[in-house]
Amino acid sequence: MAEMGSARVESGHKALINKGMTRTQDQRQMQQRPTGATQRPDPLDDRRLSVAPMMDWTDRHCRAFHRLLSRETLLYTEMVTTGALLHGDVPRHLDFDTAEHPVALQLGGSEPADMAASARLGERWGYDEINMNVGCPSDRVQRGTFGACLMAEPGLVADNVAAMRDAVSIPVTVKCRIGIDDQDSEAALTDFVGQVSEKGGCGRFIIHARKAWLQGLSPKENRDIPPLDYDRVARLKQQFPHLHVGINGGILDLDTAQALLRDGPEDEGEGESTGIGVGPLDSVMIGRAAYQNPWMLAEADALIFGRPAASAPDSRHAVIEAFLPYLEAQCTDGVSLHAMTRHILGLFNGQPGARLWRRYISENAPSKTAGVEVLRQALAFVSTEGVSGTEATKAG
Repeated sequence: MAEMGSARVESGHKALINKGMTRTQDQRQMQQRPTGATQRPDPLDDRRLSVAPMMDWTDRHCRAFHRLLSRETLLYTEMVTTGALLHGDVPRHLDFDTAEHPVALQLGGSEPADMAASARLGERWGYDEINMNVGCPSDRVQRGTFGACLMAEPGLVADNVAAMRDAVSIPVTVKCRIGIDDQDSEAALTDFVGQVSEKGGCGRFIIHARKAWLQGLSPKENRDIPPLDYDRVARLKQQFPHLHVGINGGILDLDTAQALLRDGPEDEGEGESTGIGVGPLDSVMIGRAAYQNPWMLAEADALIFGRPAASAPDSRHAVIEAFLPYLEAQCTDGVSLHAMTRHILGLFNGQPGARLWRRYISENAPSKTAGVEVLRQALAFVSTEGVSGTEATKAG
């Protein structure tokens, strides 16, 4: 269940965002939600922007930090396998702070019964969405017969989605690639989405706009080497106008996200780009750019969701000050400072003193006796002067 320490960090969140976490829900109520085939109204109808699930990066501490930057952006867990949930330490994998809402649990697996049981756990723990990983190309994932290799088995993916939808009342979504290996035609992608939506009942797809080479490229290479094909994702949306189609891959800033939401990718045709969008997409998922330069999220609520600019954090310093109560509570519970501060190293990127900020934390946070004083001392290396709030996103 969401960690009881949330009450101790609430004051820090409220100091930064006057109205607090408007989507925060009482965990005890979440436990009592009915499950079953009846699908309730989507509680995350407006999820135009999200931070991608990233292994070793988007853990609960990272998400608590990101939530201080944006109230509205949908956050995802790292991928959690069904085996880890059904045969492992469930609280270790699923515990989170209620301030993280809206938050989605990404599952890795391919056995419908196991995926359904894991989805039930996710709903019981209070997650707002269950997402099926059909995009990870790692050898370990392939050996478990899940991830990107499942794009070759749309019928099996549909069975898994149907089983999860029957088991829970929260949304069940799919994150996939545009193709794998030599099975990367537009027709293959259309068939995949068609089967998973019609037979499985999935209404929301997040498409990583690169194919995945299951043999010959590492997971890191699969994030960079296969070319991006935004147009294919836009055409998929045109083919399935009734579905929510989101895009992921290579999106580095909120300006690009806005353009994709407003106009879609530019139609490059046979020559130079015309600058005319080929059709808007429903949502944008940002990955490494949001992790490495988290300050970009500070402008997301205003630019992407239309919230008042005054709701943005006042400054990077204010974000850290608001994060300190969470860090203190977690350290008291035995979490190492380094496990949490590794996610905040990029906050001051592009600002005077950023290198000293990163160096001081990297050298001092790993100590077993390190506490929040390390952050207070590190703040002395970065200036409190300069632009703040919405003016600072591009500068950051």
